[in-house]
Amino acid sequence: MARIRTDFPHPVEVVENLWIPLPDGTRLAAKLWRPATGRHPAILEYLPYRKHDGTRGRDQGLHLYLAGHGYACLRVDIRGCGESEGLLEDEYSEVELRDGCDVIAWIAAQDWCDGQVAMIGISWGGFNGLQIAARQPPALKTVIAVGFTDDRYATDVHYIGGCLSKDNMDWSGTMVAGMDLPPDPALHGPAWRDLWRQRIAANRPWGLTWMRHQRRDAYWRHGSVCEDYSAIRVPVYAVSGWADNYSEAVPRLLAGLGPDHCRGLIGPWAHSFPMDVTVGPAIGWLQEVLRWCDHWMKGRDSGIMNEPALRVWMQDSVPPRTCYTHRPGRWVGEDHWPSPRIRDWALYPAEGRLQDRPGAGAARICSPLWVGAAAGEIGRYGDEADWPTDQREDDGGSLVWRTAPLAEAVEILGAARLVLRVASDRPLALVAVRLCDIAPDGASTRVTLGLLNLAHHRGHDRPEALVPGQPVDVVVELDDIAHAFPAGHRIGLSLSSVYWPIAWPSPQLATLTVDLAATRLILPVRPPRAEDAALRPFDPPEMAPQSPVIHHPVTPAHPRRVTRDLLSGRITVDFPRWCYDHEFPDIGIRQASEGHARYLITEGDPLGAAMETAYRVVQTRADGTFTHESRSRMTCDETHFHIRAETVILENGTEIARREWSESIPRDHI
Repeated sequence: MARIRTDFPHPVEVVENLWIPLPDGTRLAAKLWRPATGRHPAILEYLPYRKHDGTRGRDQGLHLYLAGHGYACLRVDIRGCGESEGLLEDEYSEVELRDGCDVIAWIAAQDWCDGQVAMIGISWGGFNGLQIAARQPPALKTVIAVGFTDDRYATDVHYIGGCLSKDNMDWSGTMVAGMDLPPDPALHGPAWRDLWRQRIAANRPWGLTWMRHQRRDAYWRHGSVCEDYSAIRVPVYAVSGWADNYSEAVPRLLAGLGPDHCRGLIGPWAHSFPMDVTVGPAIGWLQEVLRWCDHWMKGRDSGIMNEPALRVWMQDSVPPRTCYTHRPGRWVGEDHWPSPRIRDWALYPAEGRLQDRPGAGAARICSPLWVGAAAGEIGRYGDEADWPTDQREDDGGSLVWRTAPLAEAVEILGAARLVLRVASDRPLALVAVRLCDIAPDGASTRVTLGLLNLAHHRGHDRPEALVPGQPVDVVVELDDIAHAFPAGHRIGLSLSSVYWPIAWPSPQLATLTVDLAATRLILPVRPPRAEDAALRPFDPPEMAPQSPVIHHPVTPAHPRRVTRDLLSGRITVDFPRWCYDHEFPDIGIRQASEGHARYLITEGDPLGAAMETAYRVVQTRADGTFTHESRSRMTCDETHFHIRAETVILENGTEIARREWSESIPRDHI
C-alpha cells in the first residue's frame, strides 16, 4: 500500500476545467495541477479514458504528487473523448498525434510553464507518447512510457506472432462502450447533447477495421516507432511488468535507442503504475519519475543515469496458481542491452528430453482444440489478473521435452528462441511454444510463451500458404522474461498446433512434423553479477490523496471459467471483464459497469470457433441516467470471419439509439 503524502514542497493549484484550443478550432478538455507560483516544466498525460469520470481517482494521486514537487501536470482527453470536442474513431490516428503536438506547443507557451514539456502515460498514453516523440515537437524534452509497445502489430492486443489474438474483438467492445458515454454539461456546457448524439452516430466497432488488416501492413506500421528508432531524439524512461503483455517492448526500445538516452525498468507487475500494483512488490515509482525529470528538465544530478541501463525483477520459481499478489525475487541490472554478459545455451529436443547435443528423427503433433484452456489471460489488469494454471493439462495435447533435474540453478534474462524446422500437412497452421519450470513433484509453471502463424514464415508483411509436407525454417521468439530455475527443477519445452482461445485456430486441424535434427531451443542465460547487491534500493511507494470515491457493493466477477461438455465436445471459456459500481461525490456522478467475454469451440471442429462479448455501462448524474448496452459475436468459416454487433443507448430508461452491424471479412492466411 502506497503511503499517502500531503506535505509537498510546493502548494498546488488545481484547475478542474481547462480548455486547450487547437488550430482547427476544436477544443480539448484538460485538468491542470500546478505549483501556485512561478514557471515550471510541465508533464502531460494524453488519454481517451475520460479524465472527469473515468481515471479521476488515480489521476489525482499521480499528478497532484508531481505538481507538489515542482511540475505543472495536465491530464488531457484526446479529441472525441470525455468533454473534449470532436470524434474519435480509432487508435493513434494521424489527427490524434497532430493534436498532441499542438497541445505540447500550447502548454509550452503558457505563463506557468518554463517552455519544457514531458509526456507520461501507461498503455495508450505510453503508446502515443513515443509516437508523438517521433514527430519531434520542439518543446517535448522526455517521455516516460509505462506498459506500452513500440510495434503495434507484434506487441499489442490484436495479433500475436501473426495469429489473431483473443483480445482483438474484446478490446473493440471495451472501446465502443467508452465512446458512447455523454459529456458532462457541468464542464462542456449546453452543447453537450449535440456532441453526444454525434458520437453515438459515429461510433462503430473498431475491431471491424482491425480485422481488415490481418498482416503487418501500412496500417500497423503507422505509429510503430520501431520503424525508425532514430526519430526519437528525446530521452525515454521505459517501464513495464513481467505480468503485462507489453513487457518485451522495454528491451527492444532500449536496444533501439541506446543507453545514453534510455533507461528500462521491468518489475513483477501487471498492467499498472509501479507504485500502485496488484502484483508486488511495489516501488516508489513517483520518486523515480522525479529523479528522471529533475535530471532531464531541471539539470539536477539525480544519479539516475549512473545506474544500469536495464533494471529488472529476477523472478524466483513459484508453483502454478491462477493469481499472484506477490512474486518473490530480487532486483538485477545490466549496463548495456543487449548485454554482452548474456550467453546462449542451446538445448536440443530428442525423445522427450532436452539435451546438450542435437537429436534425430521427427516428432508429430495434431493438438486437440482444448489445448490452451490452461493459458490464463494474455495480459493482466487490476484485481482480475489471471495466470496460467498447471501446464500438465495443456501438455496432454502437446509435444513435451524436459531436461534432467538441474544440478545447479539457472537464471535467464531476455527472449528465449526456438529454432524450428517444421512441416504441416495443411496450407495454414500455427505453432505455440511454452517454456516451463517443472518442480520435482511434477507441477509445471509456464515461464514464457511464443506463438507463430506458420504462413508468416517469410515475414508478417508477406504471408503465403504452406506447401503441405514441405518443411520451413522459422524462429519462434518467446516473450522476454527474467526467471530463476532452481537446482533440482527441470526446464520444459512444450509445442502445440493449437492454443485456444489465446489464438484463433487455423481453418483445418493441422499435423505438424518437427525435424528434431534441425531444431534447438536457445535460452538467454544470465551469469551472476556481483554489482547487483549494491543496486540503489527503491524508495517506498508514495502518492498523493486520490479523488474521493464511494465503492458500492457489486456481485464479484467470477474468475476465468472453463466448461467442457463431454458428450458434445463443446468447450466454453468465460472471462470476466468490468464489474464495478463507484461514485464520485465531489462531481455527483455514479458509474456502474459490467462486461463478459466468452470463447466457444467444439473438439475436432476449428470452424466452430466463436467469441461473444457483452457490456453494460450505466452513468447516473443529476440530469439523468445514461446506459450503454452492447453485444458482439464473431464466427468463421473456411474463407471468412463473420462479425455481428449491436449497441443500444438509453436515456432515463428510454431507448434513443440502436445500431447494428453484420459484416464478413476474408481470412488473410489466418
